[in-house]
Amino acid sequence: MKTLLNVIWLVFGGFWLALSYFLAGILCCILIITIPWGIASFRIAGYALWPFGRTVVDKPGGPGIAGTLGNVIWILVAGIWIVISHVTTAFAMAITIIGIPLAIANLKMIPISLMPLGKEIVPTKRPFVNSYR
Repeated sequence: MKTLLNVIWLVFGGFWLALSYFLAGILCCILIITIPWGIASFRIAGYALWPFGRTVVDKPGGPGIAGTLGNVIWILVAGIWIVISHVTTAFAMAITIIGIPLAIANLKMIPISLMPLGKEIVPTKRPFVNSYR
């Protein structure tokens, strides 16, 4: 089911969201000081391209003081605009019944879009490891 949702997501908005994150990452990497935001943008671009089956968690230890300051700068420079694009896209997706799960996934991406430093994207299901071998 998540593969089907990912394909529908890709067609109806995921590609454009991922492309915008990718372009923001390139711009941030060109400006040397903003490379951490560029790396975060590339991570989020992959997540925006194929979100179902993955989730966002806090990194162990949190973002730290530098990461918190970086997140505040990110909010002021790009975070607000990206959140507005996610809300707008979610509203457009929620018009149809099929688009409601896509709209919910779009809204779930807002926290990492707003504060990307100190977050990690992980699979939602981990394979069972038998420790009795």
